[in-house]
Amino acid sequence: MGRIVAVANQKGGVGKTTSSINLSAALARMGKKVLLIDMDPQGNATVGVGVDKNELVLSAYDLLVGDGTTSDIIMETPIEHLYLVGANSDLTAAEVALIDDESGPNKLKQSLKDVKSQYDVTIIDCPPTLNMLTVNALTAADGILVPVQCEFFALEGLSDLMDTIEAVQENLNPNLQIDGLLRTMHDRRNNLANDVSNELVAHFGMKVLKTIVPRNVRLAEAPSHGESIMDYDLSSNGAIAYLALANELIRKTKL
Repeated sequence: MGRIVAVANQKGGVGKTTSSINLSAALARMGKKVLLIDMDPQGNATVGVGVDKNELVLSAYDLLVGDGTTSDIIMETPIEHLYLVGANSDLTAAEVALIDDESGPNKLKQSLKDVKSQYDVTIIDCPPTLNMLTVNALTAADGILVPVQCEFFALEGLSDLMDTIEAVQENLNPNLQIDGLLRTMHDRRNNLANDVSNELVAHFGMKVLKTIVPRNVRLAEAPSHGESIMDYDLSSNGAIAYLALANELIRKTKL
């Protein structure tokens, strides 16, 4: 059975979509069959793997509201072994529809039930809010990866996210695990970044992954070219970090 990993943090600008794209691409480069699901109405993960979000015929919206079969919605990407459920602004309407649906939190889990085993890993890029789309992702997921920016206010909102995870575990998905907290945008020359990194380890211990994603210009440039860092600059520090992250998660979760 494949593993479903939700990449979530309700705080914006922490490298969530960057991590979803590049972790997926790193795992695909290692020969894993990967499904990337864009659950953010901004559609940045879709664009980041080279797909035009405005040209989508079927999207994550259809996955949640039941229009079209899952196999019809999943599409190939320019990256070998990487498949996509794309998203655009249509997804906002799905969130509204799910609020009034008793089975709303389980829609994604139900849609993925028949295809989960076809992929070694499914990565879900969540929106930067704790809304019904995020709840759907956490309900469907086996594990959650939490990107945390190594800057002031890094811990802000983490307690709310942990409360949400606990609520999902109690009410919707008792098997949900925290696969790890991922430190992102780290500048080792910056004392504050190092202090925040150490503070995260002090608070969360073994939940903090060993891999640290550095600040990297090439990593920031890649999305504007519709490429993952693996295709844009494999020799960059950003690519090296996400390959290390993929290896760490493979060992930790037995992907």
